[in-house]
Amino acid sequence: MIEYKSAAFYRSCFALCLAAIVVFANLHLLQPLLPQLSRDFQLSPLQASLSYTIATLGLGLSLLVYASLSDAWGRKSLLLLTLLGMTVSTLALTQVESFGALLCWRAVQGICLGGLPAIAIAWMGEEYSTPALVTAVGYYISANSLGGIGGRLLAGGLADLGHWQWVFWPMALLSALSCYFIWRYLPQSTHFTRQPFRLRQALSNHGYHLRQPLLLLTYLIGGLNFLVFLNQYTYISFVLAAPPYLLSSSMLGLLFITYFSGTVGSVLSAKIARRMSAPLAMALGIVLMMFGSLVTLHSQLPVIVSGFFISAFGFFLCHSLASSWVNQHAKRAKASASALYLVFYYVGASIGSIYLQPFWQWSGWSGVVLASLLMYSLTLSLAWWLWRHSSR
Repeated sequence: MIEYKSAAFYRSCFALCLAAIVVFANLHLLQPLLPQLSRDFQLSPLQASLSYTIATLGLGLSLLVYASLSDAWGRKSLLLLTLLGMTVSTLALTQVESFGALLCWRAVQGICLGGLPAIAIAWMGEEYSTPALVTAVGYYISANSLGGIGGRLLAGGLADLGHWQWVFWPMALLSALSCYFIWRYLPQSTHFTRQPFRLRQALSNHGYHLRQPLLLLTYLIGGLNFLVFLNQYTYISFVLAAPPYLLSSSMLGLLFITYFSGTVGSVLSAKIARRMSAPLAMALGIVLMMFGSLVTLHSQLPVIVSGFFISAFGFFLCHSLASSWVNQHAKRAKASASALYLVFYYVGASIGSIYLQPFWQWSGWSGVVLASLLMYSLTLSLAWWLWRHSSR
């Protein structure tokens, strides 16, 4: 086992965290650029958002495949293959000239991005000692958040300096570097037992999890919350890019600094769960998201930003508790149960813009807030049902 503070620990943890930063930067970098894409290609907000959500959909749907394939092929080899695919697709995005080509390569990129989330934690659990695992997972989750924020900031800044497509050049370089460091510093698995891929068994495990009320309700809570939360940022970008705000792409990228309050929510989730049951703590997070959404109805920019700080805290509080709940209550095939949660999570993110679009057309940002409150009311009810089921 790789021990905490050993040279192997620092090398492998650095390689995985760098890969996480690059993967999630690639996934999220187009979000602050959607108003510019809408202008350049003469698209509606919903059409422009497809360039972003098609990657999250590809990532979400690929997770179940990678989780099973890594058991049969090995962790490092499959991880390297998907990171190479990420590098090639990111490089291809520097050359696209039409929106159709952009969608095509973003879909390929999204499928390749799913390798790391599906494999990283499994590799850590097999190769690290318990103290090393706890520390490494904390670093890895922080790297996910840092990548998401950094990718958006980089994209916004480069778009203001020249062209939105410029961001793919440094991301292609970083993607290639992540491949090198994974190849060079991530050891081959020594505690991995290869298992033949059995489609019937995999489908049986997924079906079993979906029949468990304590898991299914949690999947729905995570997916439907992310459906609204992530796509609120998409539509508020169009609001803030228009008069009277007229924010540039780099300023829109700064809006995602509000995710840092979500980091605080994730850290505090365990302490809050010790004072109340996890489903009630999830409900608290949902109530905070509802309150934060209402705050954004104010016309002053600082108040709108504060609303997103509140929503981010509530969302990541609920998300952290839901992720832990799935792991604790899966009676078998825990990896499959966790992968299903992420599938709901990312598929929800992918269809959120479709759900919000009619409300946006009807009444602009006020309509988006109304749609958000309706969906959050549903997830609040699901959290209450989860509490009732768990109490029994």
